[in-house]
Amino acid sequence: MKSNSSSLIKLLVLGCLSVVCVAEDFDFFYFVQQWPGSYCDTKKSCCYPTTGKPAADFGIHGLWPNYKDGSYPSNCDPNNPFDQSEISDLRSSMQKEWPTLACPSGSGIEFWTHEWEKHGTCSESVIDQHGYFAAALNLKKKLNLLQALESAGIQPNGDSYSLGNIKDAVKSGTGFTPFIECNVDESGNSQLYQVYFCVDTSGSDLIECPVFPHGKCGSQIEFPSF
Repeated sequence: MKSNSSSLIKLLVLGCLSVVCVAEDFDFFYFVQQWPGSYCDTKKSCCYPTTGKPAADFGIHGLWPNYKDGSYPSNCDPNNPFDQSEISDLRSSMQKEWPTLACPSGSGIEFWTHEWEKHGTCSESVIDQHGYFAAALNLKKKLNLLQALESAGIQPNGDSYSLGNIKDAVKSGTGFTPFIECNVDESGNSQLYQVYFCVDTSGSDLIECPVFPHGKCGSQIEFPSF
């Protein structure tokens, strides 16, 4: 009986090492969406995916486990690679809501592989691969960013808007305080690039951010067309 017990313990420990314990704990997720017009309006430019030009709407960049001290885990489980068969029922939604704009043109598989293997594996103790991508898609539905901005008169037409007005419009439209990330266009003007929200460790409920990323925008930022 004693040897059976020790064998069972060894099996449990080995199982833990191979499946659960490789996933690091984390405190919350950043859910990050990017404006395609700002991704493309840079010196690096962009390439539309093989499925065609995406809609003029914010696209998902990622769902990233984070710590409250501002650091984050990454590449937590090399034994759990991206498997596109796991998300076959989500693929059409992902092509629409989570499009790749990197060059050369791609189907999205490389982008999603990177997001799962760098970030998603660090949440595998909470949600599996299908659940990870489904969670991001559900969050996108909850947060109609473009509608929140347009309802406040902030249009993607190349005009400049105050950073404060953009933050206020997003908070008013979504109920949560965002972090706004800017990049610069070919002329060096600051433009609205990415919007971060915070999500609890279940991947389903939005929360106020315990910490924001580093970085800042100018007081006036452009919102380019796409």
